[in-house]
Amino acid sequence: MRNPLTPLGGTEMEVLREVWALGEATARQVHDRILTRRRVAYTTVMTVLKNLADKGYLRFEAEGTAYVYTAARPAEEVQATVLSGILDKVFGGSASSLVQALARHEALSPTERDEIRQLIDSLDDDA
Repeated sequence: MRNPLTPLGGTEMEVLREVWALGEATARQVHDRILTRRRVAYTTVMTVLKNLADKGYLRFEAEGTAYVYTAARPAEEVQATVLSGILDKVFGGSASSLVQALARHEALSPTERDEIRQLIDSLDDDA
């Protein structure tokens, strides 16, 4: 049996991010935004939106002949769930290993490094 790394596929995450960014969206709006980055069939976007609704990530209401989708789960909650799965499956639950991998293998800008330092410092302040 396949044990996926994340509960959502790449296109599902891409579509979900667009709905989060727009607040509410039709398939046409999501499709138009994705087309600025890559080619994707409109029917693919419609199918992914329906699948995300079936999985409980989106809600929808009919407005005329179109469905308008909104997030059923906030971005922070979904991101935390996905990250937790990656942390457990890839890094054996070690947050330190995950951060080390990001720092070593991603091209972090000076601004991103400063933001990470500030986040860690703020966590120390809260302790």
